[in-house]
Amino acid sequence: MFRKIALASCLFVAVACSTVPITGRRQLSLVSDTEMNTMAAQEYQKVLASSRVVSSGEQAAMVKRVGQRIQQAVEQYFRQQNQQAQLEGYQWEFNLLDDKQENAWCMPGGKVAVYSGILPITQDENGLAVVMGHEIAHAVARHSSERMSQQMAAQGLGGVVSAAVGQNPTATQSVFLQAVGVGSSLGLLKYGRSQESEADHLGLIFMAMAGYNPDGAVQFWQRMDARENTASPPEFLSTHPSNGTRIANIQKELPEARTYYKPR
Repeated sequence: MFRKIALASCLFVAVACSTVPITGRRQLSLVSDTEMNTMAAQEYQKVLASSRVVSSGEQAAMVKRVGQRIQQAVEQYFRQQNQQAQLEGYQWEFNLLDDKQENAWCMPGGKVAVYSGILPITQDENGLAVVMGHEIAHAVARHSSERMSQQMAAQGLGGVVSAAVGQNPTATQSVFLQAVGVGSSLGLLKYGRSQESEADHLGLIFMAMAGYNPDGAVQFWQRMDARENTASPPEFLSTHPSNGTRIANIQKELPEARTYYKPR
């Protein structure tokens, strides 16, 4: 009986998989894009309603400009690969929030928030493109869907969000917010190491296609490294790559990213 159950589980996982663009990695996918995008749109509006949204000024304009350029690059990439269907349902939004958090994120469906606290570290538009390219890469790589699929399976919530909401709306919302990295621990342990590295890789390509110099990613992460607590845990105890590993990997990926770079 155990062998039959195990075999059925393997077959289920094999069927419920999708492929990450560019890297080709297979990932668990139990939640539809439509369900994720719908929940993201609802939760994004809640975040905006409870935050101080910066709607004017040069910084807000820069966030929208960088976001729109990376959006165009992402859409161009998917058209070139005949994969534009993967972006169906995206309704992009780019907002700057007045908050001291050194963070940014992108929910499924292209819902982006940048916190003003990270701008001193990004320093300029190119540095901001590093951050926004990375966060948008998480979304288009369906990392939130992958995390939610894993958590729903682990908690026995099933593979249909609408049904899970009916069974336990509070738990489902909590799983969703954890999956997209929104909540009291926003930005902390948000994605696994492989997903973070994948977002670095894709983000470099998207920012380069948008006309931003991918070499700036090294300088950005060096600045982040300088700001972090020297007593941070060893890499094997963290879900994130160490900054040293991240920078080394980015340097290896820069030659590929430069082939997409056309300065504007």
